[in-house]
Amino acid sequence: MPFDHNDHYHPLLLRHLPPHGRTALDIGCGTGRFARRLAARGYEVDALDPSAEVIAEAEALGGGPRYRRADVTAEDLPEGHYDVITCLASLHHMPFTTLTRLRAALAPGGTLLVLGCYAGATWWDLAAAPANALARLTVYAGERVRGTHAPPLKAPVRQPDMTLPRIRAEAARLLPGSRVRQLLFWRYLLTYRAG
Repeated sequence: MPFDHNDHYHPLLLRHLPPHGRTALDIGCGTGRFARRLAARGYEVDALDPSAEVIAEAEALGGGPRYRRADVTAEDLPEGHYDVITCLASLHHMPFTTLTRLRAALAPGGTLLVLGCYAGATWWDLAAAPANALARLTVYAGERVRGTHAPPLKAPVRQPDMTLPRIRAEAARLLPGSRVRQLLFWRYLLTYRAG
C-alpha cells in the first residue's frame, strides 16, 4: 500500500525549521523526497544515504539537493555548519549515540529534527492501527482511480530496538534540552536547538 508514514509528517517537520536557515543535512535521505522539500525552501541541502540504489534514484529525480552515498557514522561532518539536520526513520539503523556527531555539526542556533521509530507498543499505538489501515486504503484507492499506482522503491527495513522511554532517557543524556514527542503511526519527533 502506498501510504508513507514518514511523508505524512513532512508538514510537521517543515514547521520546525529555523526561520533563517541556509544549510541543511538530510541523513538517510532515501529517494530524496524531504531533501527536495528543504531545497524548495531555499536550503543548500547535503543529502546522505548508504544505499547506492536509492541515491541513484534520488539523483535521477533531481530537485536541488547534493546527493551522496555515505554512512553518516563514518562520514566527516563539518563542525558547526548546518542550520538544520534532519533524520527521517533512519536513526534506528545506526547507534543512537550518532546524535552527538549530529549535534557537533549543527551551527549555533541550528535545529536537529529526528522523525524516529521506536520498539514496543503503547496505548497510543492502538489508535494507529485503524488509522493506518484507513489511510493506506484511501491513498491506494485514489491512486487506482487516477491510474497512478506504482510500487515505490523499497527502502531497507530494520526493526527499532529502543523503546520510547529509553529513547527519551538517552536523548536527555546526549542532548540536554531536547524534546521527544510521541506521534501516531509508531513514530516520535525529537527536536533539539543548538545553543
